Amino acid sequence: MRRFLVAPLFCLLATPLWADARAQVLMDVLKTDEVALILQAEGLEYAETLNQDLLNGQGGAGWTLQVGAIYSPQRMTETLRGYLESEVQGTEREETITFFASDLGAQIITLENAARAAISDQDVEDAARARYAELEDSDDARLAQIKALVQSGDMIDRNVTAAMNSNFQFMRGLAEGGAVEMTEGEMLAEVTAQQDEITEDTTGWLYGFLLLAYSPLDDAALDKYIAFAQTDAGNALNRALFDGYGAAYADISYALGRAVALNQVAEEL
Repeated sequence: MRRFLVAPLFCLLATPLWADARAQVLMDVLKTDEVALILQAEGLEYAETLNQDLLNGQGGAGWTLQVGAIYSPQRMTETLRGYLESEVQGTEREETITFFASDLGAQIITLENAARAAISDQDVEDAARARYAELEDSDDARLAQIKALVQSGDMIDRNVTAAMNSNFQFMRGLAEGGAVEMTEGEMLAEVTAQQDEITEDTTGWLYGFLLLAYSPLDDAALDKYIAFAQTDAGNALNRALFDGYGAAYADISYALGRAVALNQVAEEL
């Protein structure tokens, strides 16, 4: 339908309905519901660490209810949906659906999700990081492929930026909840001071994760994935995923900070 032409009502309605349907297909082939459940499990484990470290293990049932709501899979997927709908459109959306609906694309999603669930185990994470450390300065062919994939999506810098923003939002939640007294400038300074440490940690985790996830793929299959990642469609998807999950984690981190603060204040009363 050309712009400015008057169309029958059913044509005007058909475009957004079709767009919404295709957006849902994209969500389905990416298995975003499954990803959200994995991230929720990670979050609940992290929340228990906060309970032990910041609430002396006294969070109780109230804390459990709070973090369950904060790590809502539905909220995560709906946040991501908005970014996928706005940033992966038209032919780029169709190319992305086609790739991840293929046998190779579906296998990649399955491998990534399985690795993400597995690496939540500290022993698995340690082994994955150790494997990367063994290869880090080598000319290993698989490591070269992983580097090409990471660089094509600017994954280190994007992850570091998201992590630093999450840390800032957590501190903002603590401050606005009354647990700490910090100005925004002080928060930014503290987060900035963490950048090198976060970059080093992110690099080890990301390369370890990707080496683990794609280990069942042969070189030719991984090359096909890298080629897709370097297309306009692959870049749009990468941008939408980082922006979407970044926004979701910023909200989550702020809410966690507020929840910690409110529980600390309640303990003091």
